[in-house]
Amino acid sequence: MPQSAAQPPVDPAAKATTLTDLAYTRLEEMIATLLLPPGEFLSEQALADVVGLGRTPIREALQRLAREGLVTILPRRGVLVAPVDAGEQLLVVEVRRELERLIARSAAERSTDSQRASFAAIADGMDRAGRANDALEFLRLDRELNLLMLDAAHNAFAARAMQLLAGLSRRYWYQNHRDAADLPLCARLHATQARAVAAGDSTAASAATDALMDYVAAFTKAAQP
Repeated sequence: MPQSAAQPPVDPAAKATTLTDLAYTRLEEMIATLLLPPGEFLSEQALADVVGLGRTPIREALQRLAREGLVTILPRRGVLVAPVDAGEQLLVVEVRRELERLIARSAAERSTDSQRASFAAIADGMDRAGRANDALEFLRLDRELNLLMLDAAHNAFAARAMQLLAGLSRRYWYQNHRDAADLPLCARLHATQARAVAAGDSTAASAATDALMDYVAAFTKAAQP
C-alpha cells in the first residue's frame, strides 16, 4: 500500500516475488522513466550490472519486455530500447478504453474486502502525489493500481491484453507529462476511479474510467508532435 506523505515513494521492486519479477520491475520502470531512453542499445551483461542481478533473470525479464513492445532483442547483438511511436498511442488508447471499462467494472463487482481497502489506500496516495506534483510517485501508484485492478477483476484474458499496453502507456505519459499533462487532475481522476471500485459501485467505476480515458485521449493528442 502507499505510504504516508512523510515517507519516501513506494518502490514497486520491493514487492517482486522472484528474481525475474525483480528484474522486470526495475527494467520496466527504467524504460518508462527514460533512464533507459528510446534507441539505447545495451547488452544483457550491462543491464545485469546496472540492476545488480544475474543474466538469467535479466534475459527472462527482457523476453517479457519484448512481448510488451518496450525492447527489441537482436540475437548476438544486444537489446534495443524500442522507440516511442506517437502515432500508435491513439490506437493504444482506443483499445485501453474498452479494456479499462471492463476491468474497472469487474473489479468493483469481484474485489475482496482486502482489495477494496487497497484501492482506497491507493486513492489516498494519488491525492498526495497530485498535491505534491510528484511524477515518479504517481507513476508507481498508477502501476500499483493497474496491477490491483487486473487481480481484482479475475479475468485472465483481459489481464493479458492490458499487460501488453500498460508499459507503452506509462512511458508515453512520462515522456510528455512535463509539456502536456495536468498531473494533479490526472491523479484525481485515478483516485476517483479507485474509490468507485473500493465502494463496489460498478456504474460509478465505469463512469470514472470513461472520464479518465477521455483525459488520456486528450493528453495523447496534445502530446502529438
